[in-house]
Amino acid sequence: MEELVEQSKPAAAEDAIRVMIFDSTRMGCQLLSHMLEGSPYNVKIVGSSTDSTLGPDCLSDVDVALISASVSDAPGTRLKLLREIRHAKASVRCIMLLDDCDREQVVEAFSSGVMGVCGRNESCEVLSKCVDRVYHGQIWANSEQLRYVLETLSVGNRVRLTDARGNALLTRREEDIVYLVAEGLRNREVAEQLKLSEHTVRNYLFRIFEKLGISSRSELILYSLEQRRKAASG
Repeated sequence: MEELVEQSKPAAAEDAIRVMIFDSTRMGCQLLSHMLEGSPYNVKIVGSSTDSTLGPDCLSDVDVALISASVSDAPGTRLKLLREIRHAKASVRCIMLLDDCDREQVVEAFSSGVMGVCGRNESCEVLSKCVDRVYHGQIWANSEQLRYVLETLSVGNRVRLTDARGNALLTRREEDIVYLVAEGLRNREVAEQLKLSEHTVRNYLFRIFEKLGISSRSELILYSLEQRRKAASG
């Protein structure tokens, strides 16, 4: 497993990562709780649930939601739960634990708002590190999973990024840069395509990140994917 952005140190002792676990079985919840609290990272399990709906105030003290998705779940159950979590408390960072990290499940998870995906075939150490990195605001995916997202973006239509009133969030030039970044181009290649300097492209990206409330190219790619998904479904 490899992170897409620079690694950070484990959480400080006084700053525990508060995790809520959603799994279809009590045993699954207990095993994940025991494993995460026994990891080198400062994880505190604040609750667990076998239900596919949110209870009152169950997210009040939660930093990270770990959602275990199994092939035995009804289709769309965990994705529906994920969207409910995002609606109820947008600051909660979500991770999807998947039986099989195939293209469809990975793209669907990221387009629904997760910040990390992890397969059940990974080690306890990898999942614990995933929780820590996502808590620190990073995207967790390996190179193959990111490729799935990039390939999905490359076959989609270009979408204008707008606010709730339909006003454009970015200038035309900024939209050009977002489109090329989402296609997988690096800064040098974007600069060549648009006949700009790399320095100018970097400055544009800083402004784009600020306008969209994001902090990395990975988040920009996933943001673009989410906007295309909304446009296709709306």
